[in-house]
Amino acid sequence: MVTTARHITTLLADVRALVTELAQAGHGDEDAAVRDRLERSVLRPLEQESALPPGAPAAAGPAEGVGVEPRDVPLNARLMELAERATRMRLLPDAGPTLLEATAALQDLVADDREALSGLARLQADVPASITVATNGPYLVTNVPELVDWLGVPLPVRPQLALCRCGRSERKPLCDGSHRAVGFTDAKDPHRIPDRRDSYPGLGVTVLDNRGVCAHSGFCTDRLPTVFHAGSEPFVTPSGGRMDEIVRAVRSCPSGALSFATDDREAREQVDQPRPPAIEVSRDGPYRVTGGLPLLGSQGEPVERNAGASLEHYSLCRCGQSQNKPFCSGMHWYVEFRDPPAVTDREPTLFEWAGGLPALTRMTRLFYEKHVPEDPLLAPLFATMRPDHPERVASWLGEVFGGPPRYTQRYGGYPRMIGQHLGRALSEEQRARWVQLICRSADDAKLPDDPEFRAAFVAYLEWGSRIAKENSTPGAKPPPDMPVPRWSWVCDAYPDTRVAALAPEDTAEEPAEEPPPVLPAPGETVSFTGHIRPLFRDRDRRSMRFAFDLWSSDDVRTHAQAILDQVEAGTMPCDGRWPDERVEALRRWVATGMAE
Repeated sequence: MVTTARHITTLLADVRALVTELAQAGHGDEDAAVRDRLERSVLRPLEQESALPPGAPAAAGPAEGVGVEPRDVPLNARLMELAERATRMRLLPDAGPTLLEATAALQDLVADDREALSGLARLQADVPASITVATNGPYLVTNVPELVDWLGVPLPVRPQLALCRCGRSERKPLCDGSHRAVGFTDAKDPHRIPDRRDSYPGLGVTVLDNRGVCAHSGFCTDRLPTVFHAGSEPFVTPSGGRMDEIVRAVRSCPSGALSFATDDREAREQVDQPRPPAIEVSRDGPYRVTGGLPLLGSQGEPVERNAGASLEHYSLCRCGQSQNKPFCSGMHWYVEFRDPPAVTDREPTLFEWAGGLPALTRMTRLFYEKHVPEDPLLAPLFATMRPDHPERVASWLGEVFGGPPRYTQRYGGYPRMIGQHLGRALSEEQRARWVQLICRSADDAKLPDDPEFRAAFVAYLEWGSRIAKENSTPGAKPPPDMPVPRWSWVCDAYPDTRVAALAPEDTAEEPAEEPPPVLPAPGETVSFTGHIRPLFRDRDRRSMRFAFDLWSSDDVRTHAQAILDQVEAGTMPCDGRWPDERVEALRRWVATGMAE
C-alpha cells in the first residue's frame, strides 16, 4: 500500500514540473499568476510534509498509474487533474493540515469550472464539516455550507477552503501563503486577559461572562448600555434591563463569552441557537462562526476553550495579532486592521447602507420579539407566525433594497409574499401601526438615521404596506408572477451627496493629493473632456446627482447656463466658490459651442 507521504511526494514533483513549465513558457500575466499561487500555496505546504527536499527534481515516472502529464495538455485540465488527486489524498486517514492547505489552493485554481468543482465536492461530500487550525498557518475549512461577508452576501465556497489567519493575505479572506513570508506564529500572548468566568446575579436572571473569551465587538455594550458597561466596573448590572433584552444581548454575542442562568441553572440551550453552520467574514474584524462547526487542532483534536465558552458560536482572529489565538481578542481595533476598500464607481445600495442582512435581521427580530407582542393591534395578527418569520421579512427587505435574491431563492419570491396577505383584510390602523413600529425597531437596531436613508426607507414601508393592505382585501386579485420590487434612493438623494451642516469643517476640504485641473491656454479650444470635466470633483458630482450628472457632457450641456449662473454667483460648489480662472474656463466653454 502506498502511504500518504508517497502520494504527497509524487504530487509535489508533478506540481514542480508544472511550475517549471510555466516559468519557461512565459505565456503572460495569467500563467504567471497561476505559477505564483502554485509556488506559494501548493508547493510550500507540500514541502513541509514531504520527504522530498526543496529543489529536488521532478519524479521521473508515474506512481500508482498517474504521473506527469504531457506538455500539450491544456493548463486547466492539468490543474483539474492535480486538484482531483489532492482531493482524493485528503480523504486518507493520515492526511495532515499542509495537504489540506494545498488541496484548498488547487480547488480554488479550478473554481471557475462549476462542473469540476461539483465533482470535487462529491469526492469529499462524506467528510464532516469542520475548521482545522493549522499550526502557524491558515484556517482549513472543510465542507462549510455558507460563507458570507459582513453584509450577509454569500461568498464563493469550495469543498476545501484555506482562510487567511495572519492578516497579510492579498486575497482576503482566502490564504495566499503570506503567513510563511511574514513568519506568523499562533502562540498565545502570556499577558492575555485571564481565563476567568464571572457571575453577575440580577432580578430573575444571572449573567455569566468570561472576559478572556470576549472579542470586543460591542454588540452588548452598544445595544444595551444600561446592563453592559464599557470601561467601567462592574461590567454587568443585570437589574438594569428587562430579561428579554438581556437574553437577546447574550444570544447576539458573537464570541460566545456571554451566557445566562435562571434558578441557578445555566440556560445554555437557550443561548446556543439551532442554526446551520456558517462563517461570516466581519468587516475589518474576525471570522464569526455559528452553527457549532467543530474547531480542531492540527492533529484533529478539539481546540481547548476557555471556561464557559460556547461551542455553537465563536470568533476567530483574522488580523494575526490576537492575544488569545486562534480566538479573537479584539486586537484588530488596536492594530487598525482593515480589509481592502471595495473598488466601485457606483453609489451604495440601500441594502449596503443599512448594514446588510445582519442589520435588517436585527431590526425585524426586535420588531417581532419586542414590539409586536405588546401591541393589541398587531399581536393577534402575528400570533401564529413561524419562528423564522423575522428572517423571512429581513430577506425580503434585503432583496427589495438591492441585496442578494435571498427571499426569492429560499422562500419563493413575489408569489410567496402575495400569498401571505391574500384574504387577511388588513385594516388601515394595522398597516399604519406596522409602519410605525418598524420605524421604531429601526431606531432600536441603530440603522442609519440620515435623512436620505430614512426618506427612502420610510417611502418603501408606506408604499409596500399599502400594496399589502390592498392585496389583503377580500376578493382582491393581485397580478401574478410579478418580480420582487427594487427600491432605491429618493430622487437620487444619496447620503454623501451634500455637505452636512454639522460636519467638521475639514471634511469639506478637497483632498490634498487630488491634482489641480489643467486650465485651457489662451486661444486654445476649451473641451469638456480636457478642461471642464476635471473642474468637477467627485464630491461636486455626488452633491448634484439628484438633478444632473456633472461628469456627463450631455447633462452639463443641457444645464450649462444654470451651472454657469451658480458658479458665477458662488452658490456652486456648496463648500466654497471657484477661483476666477476656473469660472472663466467654464464661461469660455459655454460661449464657444461646448466642444466635447
